[in-house]
Amino acid sequence: MFKKILIANRGEIAVRIIRACREMNIATVAIYSEVDKDALHTQLADEAICIGPAPAKDSYLDIKAIISAAIVTGASAIHPGFGFLSENSKFSKVCEECNITFIGPTGEMMDKMGNKSQARETMIMNNIPVVPGSEGAVNNTDEALQIADNIGYPVIIKASAGGGGRGMRIARNSEELLSSFKMASTEAKNAFGDDTMYVEKYVENPRHIEFQILADNYGNTIHLGERDCSMQRRHQKVLEESPSAAIDNDLREIMGKIAVKAAKSINYKNAGTVEFLLSESGEFYFIEMNTRIQVEHPVTEMVTGIDLIKEQIKIADGEKLSYTQDDIEISGHAIECRINAENPSKGFRPSPGTINFLHIPSGKDIRVDSSIYCGYTVPPTYDSMIAKLIVYDKDRESAIKKLNSAIGEFIIKGIDTNIDFQYELINNKDFIEGNYNTSFIQSFVEKLEL
Repeated sequence: MFKKILIANRGEIAVRIIRACREMNIATVAIYSEVDKDALHTQLADEAICIGPAPAKDSYLDIKAIISAAIVTGASAIHPGFGFLSENSKFSKVCEECNITFIGPTGEMMDKMGNKSQARETMIMNNIPVVPGSEGAVNNTDEALQIADNIGYPVIIKASAGGGGRGMRIARNSEELLSSFKMASTEAKNAFGDDTMYVEKYVENPRHIEFQILADNYGNTIHLGERDCSMQRRHQKVLEESPSAAIDNDLREIMGKIAVKAAKSINYKNAGTVEFLLSESGEFYFIEMNTRIQVEHPVTEMVTGIDLIKEQIKIADGEKLSYTQDDIEISGHAIECRINAENPSKGFRPSPGTINFLHIPSGKDIRVDSSIYCGYTVPPTYDSMIAKLIVYDKDRESAIKKLNSAIGEFIIKGIDTNIDFQYELINNKDFIEGNYNTSFIQSFVEKLEL
């Protein structure tokens, strides 16, 4: 087993990885930018090393600085978490060249699935159902217009290298397509350094369903059930749950087998997530594969009892999966709320600043993944998510009741947060009845009492 792992990330995911490593008796190295010198992950790790100034491009995205930190500290492996360099194939390849184990898939696998248009082509070749649209990248607006005319409006324009809702636009006619294509490609270029786009039919009011995959180096690939990630605002997930209220056992088995087939089609290794759109009429379509651990992985851990971070580390170290598909049982129900430093009543404006009072909920099957503490200053430089509140209970109704209680105890003062927004969300009648889709928040946000 690895003796020392460097965590190429920050915030709650860095803390989460450090805790898993501690339980496995693995030493950890935290990297941090100048603005993160007092961050919790730097205090919990066995070692911490500054790799640059606050801007991510000069620190958490600086491959040379991160590799140098690993070499200097003697770390034999790097865990990238999510975001930043977690799906950067160049980073994975550089790690390999420097004899450092990248805890995740190879760069080649990332290239096959990380590029959304290429992944789409791969799925088509392997008879995986995809949303009607371009077979690969779309090079200009003339091609986009022709495809849209063939499949019909509305369409969605997506960045091939995209993620997190960036580089995405919906067009309901040719005029919107022309303007949206330019805006999306410009945004993609600025965010990912790649303005390659593709076009798909826009599926109205779908569910966003993803399946957690684990695959070792010996041909063993399993899924750990689904997560419903339909609660989104501007393509950013707000709340996730497992299992989905829209999936029965028969559909779970069918979609799970397709997810495993998708992963096997590229000989995938380590943890990954195969994402689908589920239409109102029950058809499902592959949309992408995330080649990393997901923000929402805790809900899967709660309903399966499997520690996904530990499994990632074991697979990277060459161990075989200790589970078969028949061993995986989905028990109970788990829900995760993302707690963000933002003001929903002011257009969800980010709210950096110093936390001067903090009370974190606790109790049976209540989990908070976070890196905040009283006196911590939330910087304006990075993503606004500061915590994840996860609850588990015997069924969905009980889990919602527990979440109500827990979120009522979550108190953060000194900055604005979306805690009250989440409370109103989970008390909405349609959410309680499981009657929601990806357009839910957009449709109801003005009706929610914040």
